[in-house]
Amino acid sequence: MGFETARILGKDQKVILVGRTVSKLEDAINELKSEGIDAEAYPADASDRESVRKLAVFAASQGNVKTVVHAAGISPHMAEGEKIMEVNAVGTININEEFGEVMSEGGCILNVASMAGYMLPESQAPIQLYQLGLKDGKAFMDGMKQVLPSVPEEQRRGSAYTISKNFVIWYTVKMALKLGKKGVRVVSISPGTFSTPMGEVEGEQAASIAENGALGRVGDPLEIAKMMAFMASDEASYLTGTDILYDGGAIAAFKEGMEKRKQQQ
Repeated sequence: MGFETARILGKDQKVILVGRTVSKLEDAINELKSEGIDAEAYPADASDRESVRKLAVFAASQGNVKTVVHAAGISPHMAEGEKIMEVNAVGTININEEFGEVMSEGGCILNVASMAGYMLPESQAPIQLYQLGLKDGKAFMDGMKQVLPSVPEEQRRGSAYTISKNFVIWYTVKMALKLGKKGVRVVSISPGTFSTPMGEVEGEQAASIAENGALGRVGDPLEIAKMMAFMASDEASYLTGTDILYDGGAIAAFKEGMEKRKQQQ
């Protein structure tokens, strides 16, 4: 998703691709350059605040930071609960806070959440812990470390993912209010199941959710890349403080199924 979005944005912006290991980005950089896109790679770890601070400073040294697409994230099949929370939730705090310092009017931060965030009932969202994320990322993470052990071990990874993505949606609204004062927009997008490496790792369960959705199919990365590029563009200059659920109607079908089961009880 991030790469396809970079290809679109790169038509009129310099692109900096970020990853923990720059060598893994070489093929992507070479492909972008072959298309005439000004692109380079920079090493950073979203879950490390100092690493993100250096990234933001570097990006600002290259010119006006117009767009930040925060697509870094890991699924329940890729790590333990605490790591999922660190990358998905604390990483979002770090990116938004540090880039919020260097961006100016007209800029946009796009956070990538997930349809999983919509599967957490509002009454079960730990909003008091979310509030800590606005003040202190470490305190937020410490609080989450106390919540996760209360979940059965076999459900811990899934819970961490759902909560972390629900947090991204919630946090995006708060940061939009904060950064809107300087003319910076903050939005999020919640993808459903797409044919990406992460989608393949998630396997048949994720594909099944998509196939049971309104459109009955898995999405193509280019479909969401076009939406992400639009959301971050000046054409959507009045869009901020909201999430776009881009899932082919999977959550609509999920909620409909829940409602029918309730009626049958």
